[in-house]
This record gives sequence, structure tokens and C-alpha cells, in this order.
Amino acid sequence: MAAESPRKTTEPRSKTLSIHVVTWNVASAAPPLDLSDLLQLNKDNLNLDMYVIGLQEMNCGIMSLLSDTAFEDPWSSFFMDVLSPLSFVKVSSVRMQGLLLLFFAKHQHLPFVQILSTKSTPTGLFGYWGNKGGVNICLKLYGYYISIVNCHLPPHMANNDQRLEHFDRILEMQNFEGQDIPNILDHDLILWFGDMNFRIDDFGLHFVRESIKNRRYSDLWEKDQLSIAKRHDPLLREFQEGPLLFPPTYKFDKNSNNYDTSEKKRKPAWTDRILWRLKRQPQANPQTQRPPAPNFFLSLRSYVSHMMYCVSDHKPVTSTFDLELKPLVSTPPITLMPEGLWTMENVMLISYSLTPDFPSSPWDWIGLYKVGLRHINDYVSYVWVRDNQVSFSDGLSQVYFNISDIPETEGQFLLCYYSNNLHSVVGISKPFKIQPGSSLAEDPLGESQPHI
Repeated sequence: MAAESPRKTTEPRSKTLSIHVVTWNVASAAPPLDLSDLLQLNKDNLNLDMYVIGLQEMNCGIMSLLSDTAFEDPWSSFFMDVLSPLSFVKVSSVRMQGLLLLFFAKHQHLPFVQILSTKSTPTGLFGYWGNKGGVNICLKLYGYYISIVNCHLPPHMANNDQRLEHFDRILEMQNFEGQDIPNILDHDLILWFGDMNFRIDDFGLHFVRESIKNRRYSDLWEKDQLSIAKRHDPLLREFQEGPLLFPPTYKFDKNSNNYDTSEKKRKPAWTDRILWRLKRQPQANPQTQRPPAPNFFLSLRSYVSHMMYCVSDHKPVTSTFDLELKPLVSTPPITLMPEGLWTMENVMLISYSLTPDFPSSPWDWIGLYKVGLRHINDYVSYVWVRDNQVSFSDGLSQVYFNISDIPETEGQFLLCYYSNNLHSVVGISKPFKIQPGSSLAEDPLGESQPHI
């Protein structure tokens, strides 16, 4: 089967991507048994393309951190176990003490997702301690710049000015000096969420609880500290948020839906928020008074809390977005597929073509994966592209897998080409089957393995 020839350049069609964002202060709890509602798995025809998950206050004791360094942390493992059978792959993650940010995408989007940077910004203890602060993933999605920030800001009613200072500090630190990445405020989209700890000013505890009991949430909006700050700060005002049509998500007695009954009786508040900011669009032409048609547009489908989860004193909050864009990149840098029928009795060939401007490296590799891979290191086997190359001409290359590298198992498989220079998957094959043969040689020993 010959490799696909590079596609003719055509005007890319607009596409709509559905993104589900989760923020949850988990208060050191382990994952509950069922997170179907949180991940919207109980909704028919949702057709999500990506998950963005931010957690705060994960267990970060010494033993827990040592274990999570050697192995996947329990929350990441749980999400991968649930999402990988649905064709979602963990593309990137970043952790700073109790803060964790995960980005999942369906495998067909992998060649169009380039991870540019991951970053941690501590703001606790004069900027040196990571119990507060933000973690960031910067990426290009179909050619557009996107920054994702998960934050945990200072607590307590009286620390509102400090919260705003930390917000500004995290934003200022998202610079990318020495890299060919624009300033974060020039990115096409910023998704910013987390336990922001903003409280409800002035109103007393009884009034707040009665308003919640009677679902008069709008009575509380005017005294919400974040809403007040946005009225006075032009930059913060550029960050949009959906309407707060759900009960305040803090503070609850653990394992219940009762607001704080301890001696402190903390006043309920919308501490857990999801914001977004689109890059400023060009101004309208004075003659036509019509702005140019946007090639990149975000719309909010839902903004809700999930009251059934009681393992923490916070309730999780989610947003589902539809991102409509006209791809700036519509052809993957690498087009690859297995050459002919894969069996266990011959050397297996992989043919691939690459775009003329692709920055290849001797450290590029092709991984063989079972469909349902959890992350990019979840390969069954792999080959270094240069080491196993058998032919190269006119942008068309062939590499081979040794028989000993082929797994003795049936099922659907994928090939992914990983670029060392771009730190991303840049090509993916269609699913295919491997027919088992009569025997397998032992795996070769001592060969270095690629690792992200």
C-alpha cells in the first residue's frame, strides 16, 4: 500500500472543536469511584474533542510526591483510565506541588497540537513556595496560539488585593523570552481557571445562605469580589465568564452538601471560576462599520457546578466550549501508514512523506500503539527513524520494524511519528490490524528507549 501523496493546497474549511474544562480543589482527596457527570460521559452526542483539567490542593505530602515522581499520580491515572478507551490521549501535563494541569485530545487531533511550553509560577511565601501560584501549558492548535492557566490564589476575605496581585504576577510571568512565542496577551485564546478564592463582600452570612436557599444568586453577584474587580481593572475586564447560575462552590462540610457548620461558619462564595480571553480583534473599517469575519471564535455551551461530589470542601466547576476556527495548518507535517498488510512473519515497512519545511532530527521516532493509548509514552514498540531507514527519495521515506519488535497480540493499532525538534506528534496513521504469526523472537536488550 503506497503512502498517501501530499494533499493539494486548498482553502481550509472551518471546523468546530468542543472543549470541556474542569476545575476542582480536591482538598487532598483521592478520586471518587465515578466521575461520569464531571466529564459529561453521561450525555449523549456530546462529541467532545478535548479535555482541560485543573486540580488544586492535591495531596503533596513527602511520601505522596515521591510516589507521584516515580509513578503517575492517582488523579492522572484515573483520568487516563477513563478517557483513553474513548480515544483521548494525555498530550501534556504540568504539576507544582498541589496544582495539576492536564490536557487531553482525541488522537486524530495530535498532529495539529504542538506543545510549546509548560511553566510553573509559585507565588506563595514571597514567590518561592508553590502552595499558591499558577501552572501553564502553552500550545499551538491548528496553528493558533493558546495558553491554559490553572491557578490557586490566596484565601480569606481580607486578602482580595493580594489575590489580584498574584493574578497579575502569574500573568506577567507567562513570558517566553528566547523562544519564538508571542506574549501571552497576543495569544489567540487564554483559558484561565482554578480556585481563585474570591469571596462575597458586605452581605452577612444569613442573607447569603437565604439567597442560596431560594436560588436568588443574582442578589449576590454585585458583591462578588471578582465581579467588582473586573469593573475597575481594564485588563481583567477582558477576561470573560459565564453567568453564575449555580450555588457558590465553597465551603462545604466534607462528605455532605451542607455549607460550613464548623465554629468558623465561613460564608459561602464562588471561589472556583473559569475565565477566558480572546485576542483583540481588528477594529471595524470606518467605511463599512463591519468587523472582519472572525477565523477564531469561542462560544460557551455550559457553565455549571457538580453538587454530587462530596470528597472535598469545594464543588467542582466545569465549562464546555465550542471553538470555531479556520485552520492555519490543515495538513499534518508527516503522512504515514503501514506498507501493505501487517503480519508477524516478515519485516514490516512503514512509508511516510513529509512537508518540505519539516525540521527532521536523528532523534525522531515512530511508535506503534494499541488503539486506546493513554499517553505518548504508551507505545508497544518503536523505531528510530534514521536507524531503521531503508529508502529515501523525493520526500518519500520507508523505515522497517524488526519481527522481534512486533507484539504477539491482535487488535487495532496506530502509528505515531514523534518530532524531537517540535516535541509533539506530527503524524498519525489510520487504525489497522496486525495478524499474529507462528513465533516471535525475544526483544533485543540494552537499546535506549525514547521518553518524553
